[in-house]
Amino acid sequence: MSPPNERYLTLEGLRQRIDVGEVDTVVVAFTDMQGRLQGKRLHARYFLDHVVEGGTEGCNYLLAVDVEMNTVGGYQISSWDRGYGDMEFALDQDTIRVLPHLPATVMVQCDLVWLDHAPVEESPRSILRKQVDRAGEQGYVALAGTELEFIVFDDTYEDAWSRGYRDLTPANQYNVDYSIIGTSRIEPLLREIRNTTYAAGMDVEGVKGECNFGQHEIGFLYSDALTTADNHAVYKTMAKEIAAQHGSSITYMAKYDEREGNSCHIHLSLRGEDGSVVFWDSDGARRTELYDHFVAGVLATMSDFTLLYAPNINSYKRFAAGSFAPTAIGWGHDNRTCAVRLVGQGPAARMENRVPGGDVNPYLALAAMIAGGLHGVEQRLPLGAELQGNAYLSDAPTVPTTLRQARDAFSGSVAARKAFGDEVVDHYTNMADVELAAFESTVTDWERKRGFERL
Repeated sequence: MSPPNERYLTLEGLRQRIDVGEVDTVVVAFTDMQGRLQGKRLHARYFLDHVVEGGTEGCNYLLAVDVEMNTVGGYQISSWDRGYGDMEFALDQDTIRVLPHLPATVMVQCDLVWLDHAPVEESPRSILRKQVDRAGEQGYVALAGTELEFIVFDDTYEDAWSRGYRDLTPANQYNVDYSIIGTSRIEPLLREIRNTTYAAGMDVEGVKGECNFGQHEIGFLYSDALTTADNHAVYKTMAKEIAAQHGSSITYMAKYDEREGNSCHIHLSLRGEDGSVVFWDSDGARRTELYDHFVAGVLATMSDFTLLYAPNINSYKRFAAGSFAPTAIGWGHDNRTCAVRLVGQGPAARMENRVPGGDVNPYLALAAMIAGGLHGVEQRLPLGAELQGNAYLSDAPTVPTTLRQARDAFSGSVAARKAFGDEVVDHYTNMADVELAAFESTVTDWERKRGFERL
């Protein structure tokens, strides 16, 4: 492969910048189970002199912790009994990019491998690579783009923490969906996010207002699936860092409050390895059988794979009728009430998965979509009837409504174990178990309000 565009740096280009003092810090980062960037900040000269050839390592507990970074049990790859050893951060030199919002800093993203250089199969990037390679073996390239919603608050992250994330001030006090004046109110922040992410190698399309107070959405031009996931993970970190520099904060929680949740709509299509359009028959001006089989496979595995689309307790609060978050597992042509919305014609023909929320790990969600679609292609699954009208009122099967339901479906899924392997399924089942145990042992504000005096 090669860098996605000219805004990325080659290793030689990075070396030149380090030699003249333009770069002094290299962030070496990978994406963890929760979709977060983790890694190290290295002095640039040390990076060149030692890490490029000799590599660098990190503790394997980084794929065996909860969101609070607590070591937890149940993971086969990392434990006290195994001594919490190291794994190697394998540099992907095609991902070297400048981080313009940080002085003299670049980032390189990594795969995770064991010290014998075998891939860490449970790593999100490894999971997506496996599915991308499966598509490649059949002669296809997966192209994807993400649309990510977020809520901006005028409070700093430190103030939000001190307030217990309650009584925060949203950047907009009313619904600013598509509103120009609403986005103008916080344009200094939005403009910097757009321009900084572009300078960092991302092809940002634009930002628009959304329905919840202070809510906005950013969209990125499609690319190959791995590049899209890499950019998505970097963007989320960059946007939070830029917001902090503005004295603001951003949340990607799937459901921050009782109003509209944060979605992450994922658009995906296949192309031939030569760039040919394979989802659309131009002569007949209609979808191809391949397209129908692919969508049928995504729908057939939707319930089993929901854990990879909705990985947290909070994720399931989005799935409510009339919320623009789907409940019905079905497809519709340009129908936003369905889990899968088919849009575009010709080269633009693609499917939109509306199930994931803003908290999704993009590597896992894209891996699930590709795996599900290939399942449909391999089994030649027929595409069921289109859901027309209000899919919330249909009798179609629904997405799981709780993390426990999704966990059980994923753990027991033959399709998941065939596509991802037992190690991966067991690993992410345990991740769900950890979250469920933590939630079920926590006394919430809701319980205190309901029960302190009145019960």
